[in-house]
Amino acid sequence: MTESHDRPDDPEGTGLPPELEQVLRGLTGGGDLDPQMVEMMRSMGLADVDPQMLQMVAGQVQAMFAGADESGSVDATVATDIARRTIAAEGDPSVTREVASDARQAVDVANLWLDSVTDLDHSGLVGRAWSRAEWVEATMPVWRELVDPIAVGVGDAMGAALTKQLGNLGEGGLPEGLVPPGTNPAAMMGQMAPMLRRMQGSMFSVQLGQAVGALAGEVLTGGEVSLPLVPAPDVVLMPQAVAAFAEGLGIDEPQARLHLAVRETARTRLFHAVPWLGPQVLAAVRDYARDTTIDTDAIEEGLRSIDPTDAEAMQQALAGRLFAPQQSPAQKAALARLETLLALIEGWVDVVTAAAVSPHLPQAEALGEAIRRRRASGGPAEKTFAALVGLELRPRRLRDAANLFAALEASGGAEARDAAWAHPDVAPDAADLDDPLGYVERQKASGAGDDFDAELDALLRGDTGSGEPGNGEPGKGEPGGPLTS
Repeated sequence: MTESHDRPDDPEGTGLPPELEQVLRGLTGGGDLDPQMVEMMRSMGLADVDPQMLQMVAGQVQAMFAGADESGSVDATVATDIARRTIAAEGDPSVTREVASDARQAVDVANLWLDSVTDLDHSGLVGRAWSRAEWVEATMPVWRELVDPIAVGVGDAMGAALTKQLGNLGEGGLPEGLVPPGTNPAAMMGQMAPMLRRMQGSMFSVQLGQAVGALAGEVLTGGEVSLPLVPAPDVVLMPQAVAAFAEGLGIDEPQARLHLAVRETARTRLFHAVPWLGPQVLAAVRDYARDTTIDTDAIEEGLRSIDPTDAEAMQQALAGRLFAPQQSPAQKAALARLETLLALIEGWVDVVTAAAVSPHLPQAEALGEAIRRRRASGGPAEKTFAALVGLELRPRRLRDAANLFAALEASGGAEARDAAWAHPDVAPDAADLDDPLGYVERQKASGAGDDFDAELDALLRGDTGSGEPGNGEPGKGEPGGPLTS
């Protein structure tokens, strides 16, 4: 029977300072404290810790887990704060009026040039210059939504692995003093499961913040990663990155800014004028994340050498190979769908941008080649994000997609090229990227030219028909359904 530990500030008789009791209740879901956990705290000498020091530590712990819940979900507030700290360390000057004006003018010019090569709607689009912090604030909600399923899955796997590991070790195999004599380690872990999920959610939030902060330091425009992160009407340029990009190429900054403005405006027009496209891209990413499987064997192997009370060691394990997701068949299907969509988006942007800038920018070809090299190599931030979620946001089949849109344009003009977006049922799929010329011929042979004209007319009028998301059931070409021609 547990001996009594009477304290004047301890009406429940746990023998623990009230500050520690408050922290433990907050981390374990509230309610009465488990007697085994109380005994473990006492055996570690925490009943006699200086109250002022304990209060300071308690405040730090509560701040760390302030926004975390027991599911292990990402805390967007923590992630945003970490991302802002990450970019502040590298420098993030505020956008001046002059810089903001340069961005607006560049997008205005971009729209004029694009009007000569595409009829996709651009009504209301406005050029913006954002600091890195502004990009983080605006895009974090989308990032959180995309990676949250992975965070929860990692938390569940980590808790299960720790419980199994402690159960296998038994009392005799644990570090001396970690648990009181006679305590069942597995049962203790069950009581601590909510705390572990909160801890994991906080750690994953920190990693997401670091990854998004790194991306913010590299992206040239708001939607360079080909995801609809920035909703219309904003067409966003990142002036600090644009200046560094131009300097690295030895090209004057205004010319580089115009080229990037045309690319970003074309991409924004596409997402703005094709309502089904953005939801389908995000659905493919979510499908990939939702079916993530965690390498539990690797986690268990790594935790054998990690003190479960050492949060820093656990965070280092989370950041490494232990938590690298393994692709399931469903993930491979989602990834194939996503890579096709990204290739189609960037292939169309390449073709349209080249047509728009070539009459106006002397160094258009050099800028286009620099963008292709940049995309092919990927940067440190892209690798960081890939390590976090197991997903590379890279259009691997871009050349095939660009050839397909160029072939459509050669066959039927800009209208035929753009009409491929009019409805998900007529959009090219992965098989069409294998045979771009065959896709064009099949559309012509089936009499799709009239269909292209009708669908394009509806697209330009803003009538999305059955392709508009939200009609209740994912079907052919809808988010969650196959993209077929």
